Amino acid sequence: MSILLLSGSPSTPSRSGRLLHHIGERLNERGERTVSIHVRDLPAQALMHADFSDPELQAAQQLIKQADAIVIATPIYKAAYSGLLKTFLDVLPQEGLAGKIVLPLAVGGGQSHMLALDYGLRPILQALGAHHVLQSIYATEAQVVWNETTGLQIASEIEKRVAQGVDTLLDSLQCHYAQQGRIAQEESSRVEPLTV
Repeated sequence: MSILLLSGSPSTPSRSGRLLHHIGERLNERGERTVSIHVRDLPAQALMHADFSDPELQAAQQLIKQADAIVIATPIYKAAYSGLLKTFLDVLPQEGLAGKIVLPLAVGGGQSHMLALDYGLRPILQALGAHHVLQSIYATEAQVVWNETTGLQIASEIEKRVAQGVDTLLDSLQCHYAQQGRIAQEESSRVEPLTV
């Protein structure tokens, strides 16, 4: 199982990036392998001009292709997910998320931005062919705080949603694999008639 952590924040460090890293740690604790893409680290010129020949963009697309699931993190600005993330999603092939299970998460200034994930990001993920887009995790800036002494401080209600999100992601992956296994078994059990 390979799970990709995709950060769409233009800032470093960022609250959404730290929350994404936290989820990655929870997945690692459960024995899952994760890999990361920070969109801000990709070449801006290649992203803006959709230069599909750029080796770094090709490598990022390959990581997405290889992933079984993707956790996508974004800050919410003006009731929308980041333009940087949008630019990256625009360079993916039409069915770039085909067969993927996706867990979206975001951090925004207040509760009024909560629906940006469901009304802004979710339709794009579905248009890219995501197999299943899980219930989003949204936190306000006050619920995800970095302290130089104690590290990341996450409100208990967000920590509960993170735990549920990780459980749902792993359960969905297990169901997905079981379904793929049944399909493969059915296909292999079909006997081709022998022609003489």
